[in-house]
Amino acid sequence: FSFDIHVHSGAGAYICGEETALLESIEGKRGEPRPRPPYPTTAGLWAKPTLINNVETLANVPAIINNGANWYRSFGTPSSPGTKVYTILGNVNVTGLIEVPMGITLREVIAIYAKGMKNGAPFKLAQTGGSSGSIIPASLQDTPMDFDSFNKAGVALGSGALLICDEDTCVVDLARVLQNFFRVESCGKCNPCRIGNERAYQILSNVAEGVATLKDLDDLLEISDNLYQLSNCGLGQTAGTPIRDILNYFRAEVEAHIRLKVCPSGVCPMSGIKH
Repeated sequence: FSFDIHVHSGAGAYICGEETALLESIEGKRGEPRPRPPYPTTAGLWAKPTLINNVETLANVPAIINNGANWYRSFGTPSSPGTKVYTILGNVNVTGLIEVPMGITLREVIAIYAKGMKNGAPFKLAQTGGSSGSIIPASLQDTPMDFDSFNKAGVALGSGALLICDEDTCVVDLARVLQNFFRVESCGKCNPCRIGNERAYQILSNVAEGVATLKDLDDLLEISDNLYQLSNCGLGQTAGTPIRDILNYFRAEVEAHIRLKVCPSGVCPMSGIKH
């Protein structure tokens, strides 16, 4: 059979990665999430039933059709078959784009494809999946990178963008930069995201400047939970992930900024606090 393909450009805002906001932008409207139901499969683009998938998902379809499902399942793990595309960024010797079988470990990615950490510095953490992804500590670098294993470990694989950081990375500074991104990129439609990200950014700025209290960390966790539970779309729901992860895996380092007025990583760039 034959068919025509029409390519429509949507807006470039981060919020338009959310499926219904993408539909709004393609229709020429402001990129904001739609209430659901109705879901896009019932009333999507121009109120017609619409199927939405990530480009990476669609790119697998021709290979599966040509080679068969068994061929595709020969890669990866039983629960997460196939391959995954990763971008490698950060404090490594080689950055770039790779496609590898699901189930590879972060340690293998760094050693084989990134050719090790830059200047031989110790690995501290990696952020997966871009701004809304999890922060992975060194203790999880041997966890297979597939959806099942990461879910059991309490972290998310996300889109596969790997920001790899060495020991000179300040987790407070990292979380502050990410929270600033979310407060700017929030469409502002719902209160938890619009207000929560702004407040979280203010608290993290206070931590970086050494003027926060331990009570502020409790507030950060509450904001993170509210973002997840109450936000209207995936942007707000995942915006608190960096907060949750740094307090889960690096709480002592965060508290050092408050208790000792020092940045254990050496220098906190946003505040000038020195070790």
